[in-house]
Amino acid sequence: MTDSFACGFRAGVLPGGVPAEGLMAGSDAHYGQPVAEHRALAAGRAFAVLGHRAAVRVTGEDRLSWLHSLMSQDMQSLEAGSSRRGLFLTAQGRIEFDVDVVASIDSVYLLTRRQDAEQLAAFLCRMRFMLRVDVEDLSGSHTLVGFASAAQWSDRARDAVRHDAVVVFKDPWRTSAAGGFAYTTPEAAEHLAEADYSWKEALVPNERLGELLEVLQGERVSPAGSQAVEALRVFALKPLHGAEADDKAIPHELDLLRTSVHLAKGCYKGQETIARVHNLGHPPRRLAFLYLDGSGHTLPEPGDEVFVRGAEEGRPAGRLTSVALHSEAGPIGLAVLKRTADSEAELTVVGEHGRVAARQLPVVSADSGSVVGRPQGVRRLS
Repeated sequence: MTDSFACGFRAGVLPGGVPAEGLMAGSDAHYGQPVAEHRALAAGRAFAVLGHRAAVRVTGEDRLSWLHSLMSQDMQSLEAGSSRRGLFLTAQGRIEFDVDVVASIDSVYLLTRRQDAEQLAAFLCRMRFMLRVDVEDLSGSHTLVGFASAAQWSDRARDAVRHDAVVVFKDPWRTSAAGGFAYTTPEAAEHLAEADYSWKEALVPNERLGELLEVLQGERVSPAGSQAVEALRVFALKPLHGAEADDKAIPHELDLLRTSVHLAKGCYKGQETIARVHNLGHPPRRLAFLYLDGSGHTLPEPGDEVFVRGAEEGRPAGRLTSVALHSEAGPIGLAVLKRTADSEAELTVVGEHGRVAARQLPVVSADSGSVVGRPQGVRRLS
């Protein structure tokens, strides 16, 4: 491997890649064949360098109890090698940071958007007070490498990822966490159960990154871009901070109570909103999955308005938040809609490139929340 090639790895951009923009900036969008890359990634024959992602490391004797007091998730019982998802909320219950969590023997790693890592580390440093904790932003020293499954990897490739210096996050998105509550509709729960989403992210020191990726490519594990990663995520109905989760989002709207909130843990910032909406109210918006009409030459873009079919001259029902091209399902997307929008209606996405027909699969039920007096957990996933 040449020095320039290794430097390309460290930058999160491989030779031949087309740089991504927007929320994926820092990664390659694709390497010339995004649909084929998605197919290989889903089949466990590809990896993705996640230059748009970063990690913050927390160490010290008080790390678990301290994080437990700050986050929506139970962190007291976090064991070495285990993975969880969690949120840092505002006092109004809105999502401030959405993090993936993985623990080692002496550290907790918080994986988040690269653009949020510095701000998250600064926030945590302000909250240390006299506790025995240390916070380190790993943006400049480590890189995340994602893969859907290692089932078809050689022993050499697997051993490279299992190196002692590498920490691996195993995304629990498809399951319900202890203390969580699913707002998923039965149809979306069935879709989610069938979606092949076994996502993992390896946190690799930069000095080992070139070596690791050289092993993977030598074993015919090919690179895939962020467009392939997005196709996996969107098809798995998984919201993204900055896309589905905007500055007004509360966890209920995005089915995040299922994986990222422990309803029986102690106090944390934003808990009052979580409890009030869950027990007595309804979230004002709901997440929906969209099958998009792909017969045109262009696809709609995130931010385009979504209307109930036939009511395009009225007020929009919501907005398109993510778009992806799936190798089997074709053009797909996620949208955040008003809770009152007809969950059975056909939709139209209207934007700069015209109108695109869409069929919705409601992810969050319109009657979610207000569980007091109801049987508990009737829509929980196994």
